[in-house]
Amino acid sequence: MCCFNRQFSLSSQPLHRLPLPPRGETHLWYVIPNEIKSTSLLKQYQDILSPFEKKSVLSFQEDEVRKKALLARVLVRTTISRYQTNSFVDPRSLKFKKNSYGKPEVDWQDVPDMNWPPLHFNLSHSSSLIACGITTYSPIGIDVEDKNRTTKNDVISFASRFFSPCEVDHLANISELELQRQEFIKLWTLKESDIAVESSQFKTGEWQLALLDLDDTHYVAICTQNDKFSKENTSPMALRVWKTIPFSEDMCISGTRSVITVGGLVKQL
Repeated sequence: MCCFNRQFSLSSQPLHRLPLPPRGETHLWYVIPNEIKSTSLLKQYQDILSPFEKKSVLSFQEDEVRKKALLARVLVRTTISRYQTNSFVDPRSLKFKKNSYGKPEVDWQDVPDMNWPPLHFNLSHSSSLIACGITTYSPIGIDVEDKNRTTKNDVISFASRFFSPCEVDHLANISELELQRQEFIKLWTLKESDIAVESSQFKTGEWQLALLDLDDTHYVAICTQNDKFSKENTSPMALRVWKTIPFSEDMCISGTRSVITVGGLVKQL
């Protein structure tokens, strides 16, 4: 397990470099918006956005909404730019495009001297946590939900609109309301991660789902393709998780009590 805790400015020191995740391995990075209070750091974050992104972020009227929109874009840029093979990639230089399915991806054509394997990412956020998942060779979908999330309507009536009859029956058989609500959130999170990857052209073949309890405050679901090159019929999802404040500190927390596997076959690294 690798952990970092470093203070640096964008102009003086780059982000910590990491090797690309190997085939079959998933990396998850997340940030807690309420933990970032430095106005100078937030200003620094604005400086790495594209003009379009900055305009979009500044268009939000509410301070907290604007801050979360800023952190979402910064998390994507800083996370992707950590992964190098030949040279450092400035997070400012990254350009994005949408594929034919409308899913965002990195446009590498303007990055010189890079021979990148297919890198995939997906972003998800709740009101209190923002996460970015990274894989190579496999598309990825993630979803984040607050464990304290509430629904405006009765859980069963709400689930009846989106869940299968079997899933609705499963919820209806849970008599304790808080347990029923938690089970609903778990199912919803898993479904959303599957939807996040569904727009990909790779939606055929075998897939695996994992459900995590993160910091005892959020559920995170991850959907990736099975490693078809593995010798085992069912390989666990190899997973590394980092909590980050970009350009301030990174903490690797996989294998700790901060990351609990709720469902799926997962090997925390």
